[in-house]
Amino acid sequence: MKNLFLSLFMLACLMSAPVLAALSPTDTLKPTLNHLTSVLSDTALKGDAHKTERRAKIMDTIKEVFNFREMSHRVLGPTWNEIDAAEQDNFTSQMTKLLENIYIGRLEEYSGEEIHFVGERIKGNIAQVSTEIAYQGKPISLSYIMDQSSGHWMVYDISIEGVRLVRNYMEQFRSILHKDKYPGLIKMIEEKNREYAAGDGTK
Repeated sequence: MKNLFLSLFMLACLMSAPVLAALSPTDTLKPTLNHLTSVLSDTALKGDAHKTERRAKIMDTIKEVFNFREMSHRVLGPTWNEIDAAEQDNFTSQMTKLLENIYIGRLEEYSGEEIHFVGERIKGNIAQVSTEIAYQGKPISLSYIMDQSSGHWMVYDISIEGVRLVRNYMEQFRSILHKDKYPGLIKMIEEKNREYAAGDGTK
């Protein structure tokens, strides 16, 4: 009986003990962005000969904190719930590849500019981490929109000079979905990714 009371007392203490504070959105994001800049600055990965290896390292790095599935879900909007699980997986894969093809080329132009963290705002499970980076001598504002629903902070949207990536794609895809439905949209994205793979895509 004594052991039972002792066990219950220890359990009560554990339950009442303060939980260790989770990392803040900024502290979650910083290591990934620092790792990303080190990959982009690595002279051993420069040039077309190392393009495949470089891009693989970049994607491996940003996937640590970027939730491409949630980003894809939000881009597709209500249509996400109209397609089955396999189609959701395929759309996430194709959308991630499209973002890689379009934006990684721009990241590869990085030439050592310092990222400045200028603030964060948190409201419930949503946060915005604001940063600035110099580009051609001018400060460019980049904000990372993050969600904590999965238990830790993950990026699901980016705002570049006030333009939200998810909203931008939602608007682009709306007319395609209205006219050609989901099959027409996924066909367009797959064709665009094939063009990039063949070297015919544009930035």
